[in-house]
Amino acid sequence: MASIAIVGTQWGDEGKGRITDLLARSMDFVVRFQGGDNAGHTVVLKDKEFKLHLIPSGIFYPQVGCIIGNGVVVNPGVLIDEIKELNSRGISTDNLKISCNAHLIMPYHILLDKAAESKLGKSKIGTTHKGIGPVYADKAARAGIRAQDLLDLKIFRTKLKEALKIKNSILTKVYGMDPLVPEEVFDQYCKYKEEIGKYIVDTSIVLNRALDANRKVLLEGAQGTMLDIDYGTYPFVTSSCTLASSAYIGAGIGPGRIDEVLGVAKAYTTRVGSGPFPTEEESEVGNFMREKGKEYGTTTGRARRCGWLDAMILGYSAMLNQLDSMVLTKLDVLTGLEEIKICTGYRYKGKVYRKLPSHQTILHKCEPLYETMPGWKNDLGNIRDFNDLPKPVKRYVERIEELVKVPVSMISVGPERDQIIIRDDSFKSQAFDLGFTAII
Repeated sequence: MASIAIVGTQWGDEGKGRITDLLARSMDFVVRFQGGDNAGHTVVLKDKEFKLHLIPSGIFYPQVGCIIGNGVVVNPGVLIDEIKELNSRGISTDNLKISCNAHLIMPYHILLDKAAESKLGKSKIGTTHKGIGPVYADKAARAGIRAQDLLDLKIFRTKLKEALKIKNSILTKVYGMDPLVPEEVFDQYCKYKEEIGKYIVDTSIVLNRALDANRKVLLEGAQGTMLDIDYGTYPFVTSSCTLASSAYIGAGIGPGRIDEVLGVAKAYTTRVGSGPFPTEEESEVGNFMREKGKEYGTTTGRARRCGWLDAMILGYSAMLNQLDSMVLTKLDVLTGLEEIKICTGYRYKGKVYRKLPSHQTILHKCEPLYETMPGWKNDLGNIRDFNDLPKPVKRYVERIEELVKVPVSMISVGPERDQIIIRDDSFKSQAFDLGFTAII
């Protein structure tokens, strides 16, 4: 495989960082293609923990080029903090490149994000307050500031001045906040330029040359399919396209350049923030999943909502992403439950749905229809062959494959890097490099 795209199939936090780290060492490039520092995962190198929000996890392999693509929105301050943290702990960032077309998060984006959420009150979306929505809105409105603008400070000053005419008016007149001082913002971003200017290039040229030379490229998505701006549970979504198809645009490569699409799913379901969640368990079972699975956000620290695996969601994701295979993560978290449930449909006002309904009201108010399967007590942590799994575990995985109609190529059975069962031979040669574990 010359190129692989990794995408989330639920509401994010599926463990994509774990799988990216697993495959990254055999790649030539790892690329983030959408989202911003509202996403994140934790990487453990032996006994050292690293938290990444913008830099691809391939950064731990000096031979791997790491690219922040044009589809990503970049907070320079956050990025510089990540670079400094890595450098101070012996990790080089010389292999990092930032797309010149990536849009920059500005101070007013963060202020507007927080203010808008506060105004919404009970109707708030549950954003991370990172300025992600406002910067993508400016991008679409052709009012954004891009990384390449830092390389010409005359252009940057002009764009900033024009932007602040409007943003300061909104901050003061709508939200009653103090205006931003143009020169202070300009001076701050001049300092940012000194730190990250050397990384800014046309990464689409770099990637296309690499693919022309049959180099291996891993495209790393953020969030999950159900948070997609078009196909997710709108408006309780992120502000970018999270699908595999957006990897083409967000990395600057053409159709046909991706050889394999790998979807990552938890063995149960979680989501952060507001929005519909048909299989949510506000019960002892939900608490069991949350505590055993350590379901707290890397970026926000917020407790994740937890519930049973939803095959309706996975089937929808498989269709939208044209998945070639799936990775099932955190299967070990379910160990100890007497029974396991899989949602195979919804009931709303007497009507049964076996495909994901398009109307938001149904998702908010439907009754999930479950298949119940026996649980298991066995410790799965030392198992490396699918055939060695207890019969109820094997049947659970097989039932997911039957419902979603996509093979499960890998299964994680613990947080350590080698606690994974690989069923697809094409991944086996890429899988193990002792010392790493990654948990999103």
